[in-house]
Amino acid sequence: MGEKVVAGGFDLSDRQRYRRKLHECLEGLERLLAEKRFDRPKNMMGLEIELNLAGADGMPRMVNAQVLERIASPDFQTELGMFNLEVNVLPHRLGGRVFDQLAEELSAGLGYAHRQASAIDAGVVMIGILPTISRADLVTANLSAVDRYSLLNEQILSMRGEDFTLDIDGVERLTCTSGSIVAEAACTSVQLHLQVTPARFADVWNAAQAVAAVQIAVGANSPFLFGRELWRESRPPLFTQATDTRPPELQAQGVRPRTWFGERWVDSAYELFAENVRYFPSLLPICDEEEPLRVLGEGGVPSLQELVLHNGTVYRWNRPVYGVSDGVPHLRVENRVLPAGPTVADVVANAAFYYGLVRTLADEQRPVWTRLPFAEAEANFDAACRYGIDARLRWPRRGRGGGLASVPAVRLVLDELLPMAAAGLDAWGIEPADRDYYLGIVEERCRRRANGATWQVDTYHRALAAGLERDEALAATTRRYSELMHRGEPVHTWPVGLTEAEVSAPLPVVR
Repeated sequence: MGEKVVAGGFDLSDRQRYRRKLHECLEGLERLLAEKRFDRPKNMMGLEIELNLAGADGMPRMVNAQVLERIASPDFQTELGMFNLEVNVLPHRLGGRVFDQLAEELSAGLGYAHRQASAIDAGVVMIGILPTISRADLVTANLSAVDRYSLLNEQILSMRGEDFTLDIDGVERLTCTSGSIVAEAACTSVQLHLQVTPARFADVWNAAQAVAAVQIAVGANSPFLFGRELWRESRPPLFTQATDTRPPELQAQGVRPRTWFGERWVDSAYELFAENVRYFPSLLPICDEEEPLRVLGEGGVPSLQELVLHNGTVYRWNRPVYGVSDGVPHLRVENRVLPAGPTVADVVANAAFYYGLVRTLADEQRPVWTRLPFAEAEANFDAACRYGIDARLRWPRRGRGGGLASVPAVRLVLDELLPMAAAGLDAWGIEPADRDYYLGIVEERCRRRANGATWQVDTYHRALAAGLERDEALAATTRRYSELMHRGEPVHTWPVGLTEAEVSAPLPVVR
């Protein structure tokens, strides 16, 4: 989806040719797997973070093109909304002090981007959903001025045939409609990549699916949307509904949504790519000139562009990725579960927890997914999104008795999963100082039952109790969040509430 496309109409022949190319790509992938052409393990990981732009008043600023021009770095790119950016970190080898290195690089890059944005009355805010975002902000006019976004919006609306319905019932209930996919832009996330061999792929993907709920529980950071307090992590229901190509009739028939947890554990990467082709019509039937089977027959490595493009329009929370680097194909698991923020230290701590935990679970003799029904993993994900760090999760009991137990997420992490994550980081060769510092952040969140979502909610309610109106309280909470975010101390150390000056003299809020 990162490649530039030219907006235009598609006819039946375009879709027929694209479908043929998709199946050729699948055949090409199958042959590459059978011939064992994939890169050997290099313990490579990658990181992307989606960001918001907001002014000193805490309100979103639609200036990403101007900010990117000032940043002038290929590490920063556009995202769907004009108030979004994305920063991409170059791949790193897991080992040594890699997490401290990541933190240093991210802090330097985000600090530079924030300074450039400040020159035009904006700033970088790393948060799952900006609490001050309004329905008036999420309109087609605020799509980033990039052809692929306009085309994607047009094709999804055409497939759906009507406005999108947003209905999220949480602490409060939000119901509204949207005439475009721009509501998706409210969701800003962290994407964690891990390169794996084909033989290792299924174990890593299954492990990532099993722990997605735990990631959300400890990392929730998106409790507000359109002035309403919803789920502790409201991105998943919002993203699901804002990209739903199915009208109500197809939903009633059980047609799968494009934002999808999945429905089963897998045995290979090929299964996921094949499901994406089998279950989901093409949104952008743009064909590349490459003939993948001919390239394979000549001993080359095809880019499989149609498959890559199609795969980018199916929004699994753990997505399979095919790529080619230096003429050699590779596979990655892309973990898309986590919200952005709150701080660089928190983002890196979430990454360390994920990479360590997935390593240990994928190595287990009796893997967790052989003892945890897939439906329970999906139900855990839903519970974690609703209740965040206070969620209870179903998890296999230790010992010979077996079966599942309902346990508080914090107890599961403290008693069982943090030791597993530490063992996994040791297996990656991470230095003990990095391991202990970043896993210690996750541990303290659990001990204090505090994360980005709890801080936002508690600070907002204190602002209401101090006499601020709802919109003023959300704006003041956003300003205070931004201030603490840029100081960089982990969120579990943040003082809850506003300063006296922020309560007594809130900036005006224009809706």
